[in-house]
Amino acid sequence: MVFTERYDIAVVGAGHAGCEAAMAAARMGLKTALITMNLDLIAQMSCNPAIGGIAKGHLVREVDALGGIMGEVADAVGIQFRLLNTSRGPAVWSPRAQCDKALYRVKMREVLEGQAGLHIRQAEVVDLVLEEGQGTRDEGHRRVLGLKLRDGRQLLAGATIITTGTFLNGLIHCGEERYPAGRSGEPASVLLGEALRRLGLRTTRLKTGTPPRLDGRTIKWEMFEEQPGDAEPTPFSFRTKKIVQPQVSCHIAFTTPETLRVIRENVHRSAMYSGQIEGVGPRYCPSIEDKVVKFPDKTQHQFFLEPEGLNTHEVYVNGMSTSLPMEVQWQIVRSIPGLDEAEMLRPGYAIEYDSVDATELDRALCVKSMEGLYLAGQINGTSGYEEAACQGLMAGINAALRVKGEPPFTMDRTEGYTGILIDDLISKGTNEPYRMFTSRAEFRLHLRIDNADRRLTPYGRKLGLIGDAAWAEFEQKQARMTALEKLLTAKKADEAGLRAAGLEGLTSVAGQTWAQLLKRPEVKIEPVLLAVQWTGRPGSGAFGAELPEQDPVERAVFRNEARAVETEIKFAGYLDQQRKSIEKLKAAEGVQIPAWLEYRIISGLSREMQEKLERVRPGTIGQASRIPGVTPAALSLVHVSIRVQGARRPKEASLPG
Repeated sequence: MVFTERYDIAVVGAGHAGCEAAMAAARMGLKTALITMNLDLIAQMSCNPAIGGIAKGHLVREVDALGGIMGEVADAVGIQFRLLNTSRGPAVWSPRAQCDKALYRVKMREVLEGQAGLHIRQAEVVDLVLEEGQGTRDEGHRRVLGLKLRDGRQLLAGATIITTGTFLNGLIHCGEERYPAGRSGEPASVLLGEALRRLGLRTTRLKTGTPPRLDGRTIKWEMFEEQPGDAEPTPFSFRTKKIVQPQVSCHIAFTTPETLRVIRENVHRSAMYSGQIEGVGPRYCPSIEDKVVKFPDKTQHQFFLEPEGLNTHEVYVNGMSTSLPMEVQWQIVRSIPGLDEAEMLRPGYAIEYDSVDATELDRALCVKSMEGLYLAGQINGTSGYEEAACQGLMAGINAALRVKGEPPFTMDRTEGYTGILIDDLISKGTNEPYRMFTSRAEFRLHLRIDNADRRLTPYGRKLGLIGDAAWAEFEQKQARMTALEKLLTAKKADEAGLRAAGLEGLTSVAGQTWAQLLKRPEVKIEPVLLAVQWTGRPGSGAFGAELPEQDPVERAVFRNEARAVETEIKFAGYLDQQRKSIEKLKAAEGVQIPAWLEYRIISGLSREMQEKLERVRPGTIGQASRIPGVTPAALSLVHVSIRVQGARRPKEASLPG
């Protein structure tokens, strides 16, 4: 007799995708099982112990805005916070936090274990429980009923989510040595990998890597440039009021000519260049040997020495990912002044693993040929904790909605970076680990970190992921921001106010509203707020009678809200243009492309675009947008050309709207 447990949702894997998926399903009121091969390594940060970064920080904010947990956990254990890209516009500002690696998994497990309806189980999943034919949508269509475990148990569930990270047939490479593993020291998920292959899903091999870790006590820190965090940390979560962890510095270092010599002389021993690795690695996070080979004219490469926690001496060498033999790694490290006596705690390595072609999935991240089976994270071809977390959250939401008998929740490209990531994956697939960048977004100014809650928190509330207290706080924040915007739009600047704001040189424009003045590049929100306060503000307003000067926490919250209002005012014209473009893009999704359209005569359309479109001959603008390499600019040209070429055709030719 088979011992059987029954759940609404079963989640395989307790990395970042699995944790978000399980929490979402449980918060939506469903009995959820989270299965991991090691309870002590839940949410283990197997590579860099950092959250966020360029565009990745946007994803974390969106996860938080929907009701996910990554941002709150990172805020609780972050030991260095930096807001990146501040020299550029607010569209590309991105938060990043170096985290305490050990505390991160402790905090994540604490959050998971505190969630009602979530049951964590330590076991290895070896197969799926399938129902063939009967009760399915069509002949031969299969339905996943749950999981089979190595210990003989069955976990039956209304929906199953697989988030195996790099464990699916994982193979580690360190020089000439290679061995099966999901992470260094942990077994690979081989039997489950074989089970997925038997389902007939298209798979590919991908590769990622990690650098050596050093003993910080053997590093001569004074020989490296210090990189402190921000004096006023920017949290990930909209619900975080204060960063409580002590903050630390990272350090910047560079390779030397000796470093490059050692790499060049031994590059043939790298698993990447010996032919030992079949998988494709991440283009935007290359190994140190990849950098040296692909950029032979570059005489120096930068890397960062990043502490892994407050209670450890282990240091992560960011930028030195490698699959060279351990003795060569030792020579590379010792070739750098300041590391000439450094001791290596763990060598770097590359890892190959199976991923499923994401074009097998629909927008809900459900396998199209398999009822009840969802995939999220690196199994879909992505790289990074943040890309995994947003997928896990969406898969958990949609699996829960399916069990409840409700329609799926999807996000389009105009609503968030999460929508862009999923659309890219399911429309185009990927032949290398997919990484999010702000350049992938057509409407970056609309998809900022400061308005992620305004864009997505109402969805989270409707789904049941945002509680009463968080929702009340959200509504109060929106009311405060609306009140401030109205005040700045209505109140006119006089000479006294301009002097108070340090804007004496603008006295000639006295009489304009503060909102009009904020449109000037040289006018910033902080001095304007002082001026508005000095000239008097309604004590009954949403902000109260005074600016919060005493409490630094309140001051930081107020500053962030005020900057968001400043962005909306300063870039109002551009935002209006983007909103119009968003409406056009949404309308274009349904526009038919007539068979008579001639791509070769479209002015401004590159030869590459012409060839791609001629080869596929898409039936709609929406379909054309999902052809790999076809750009939004090309789609705009095609959209216009339908009318232009159509106008030259006989009157009876019907033109799509």
